[in-house]
Amino acid sequence: MYKRIILPILFRFDAETIHHTVTTVLKLALSIPGVSTLCQKLYVINDPRLARTVFGLTFPNPVGMAAGFDKNAEMVSELSDLGFGFVEIGTVTPRPQPGNPRPRLFRLKADGGLINRMGFNNKGVSVATAKLQYFGKNKGERRVIVGGNIGKNKDTPNEDALTDYLISFRELFAAVDYFVVNVSSPNTPGLRDLQEREPLTKILTALQQENNRQSIPKPILLKIAPDLTNGQLDDIVGIVAETKISGVVATNTTISRDRLLTDSDTVSQLGAGGVSGRPLRDRSTEVIRYLHQQSGGAFPIIGVGGIFSPEDAQEKLRAGASLVQVYTSFIYEGPGLAKRINQKLLQDL
Repeated sequence: MYKRIILPILFRFDAETIHHTVTTVLKLALSIPGVSTLCQKLYVINDPRLARTVFGLTFPNPVGMAAGFDKNAEMVSELSDLGFGFVEIGTVTPRPQPGNPRPRLFRLKADGGLINRMGFNNKGVSVATAKLQYFGKNKGERRVIVGGNIGKNKDTPNEDALTDYLISFRELFAAVDYFVVNVSSPNTPGLRDLQEREPLTKILTALQQENNRQSIPKPILLKIAPDLTNGQLDDIVGIVAETKISGVVATNTTISRDRLLTDSDTVSQLGAGGVSGRPLRDRSTEVIRYLHQQSGGAFPIIGVGGIFSPEDAQEKLRAGASLVQVYTSFIYEGPGLAKRINQKLLQDL
């Protein structure tokens, strides 16, 4: 019903506008007494065989919502009700910022993809922290794991980027279970330059030093671009070993426009931005497999990019991912996606 009736209606409206409308409606609906419980019965699979212990955390199931969907930590409870084992909020920045001018989110219907140039639009780390603290106090029996994806403000020069990452790390520390350092979004000018070995090592080393000052350190992961060369991926393997961070999220969106089914003139008119969804599936799997093989499985990988089916998720896991995340496919496939993936994983045990 979702793909035949609901999706065509949603696609009549601007992509960003309908995202905010749907999330608002979902929050209102799940605030009605009994609806949250009903939703959990429909979408949540509580089976201990799905649990995964990764970088010291026990995830109730290996399917998560990727960063970008819930930028301000407003939907953690609702996404938990839809069967996700973990939710990565953000990307958050120290100060609020509006992001890039609209329109900035576009559908590639023929490809099952999106182009976005959102630009880290968010309400700032303080708002996200407050939301998560409220969720934590009312968490009850929910076991969903929360990750905090952190980035720098657009107007912060790269030479001062570390300060931004430290601000968000310190403020979010008590409110999240793990961190993801985002230096791979294509939508903040110059951000990807921070993926080079020297600046990246500096940032991750400083964050680890801050982390180790805490009584109980938290896992820190690095989110990387799919557009890195094998040589750059080798550098990532070395940096993870040198800085002793907990793992990698592979991958962010791509700036490549290769092999898209959407007419090239249409794609050109849409302009700059990162492509997500099905067009990213094969490359993200290649990156996961390469990192896993080159490192000898030395660190966990969260696989994200083009997971539209249980089979896609299994492909990522076989390539070396320990956990998987979705986002674009949640829009195209509907709210039952996490459940379908988890059901298939159980069947194959």
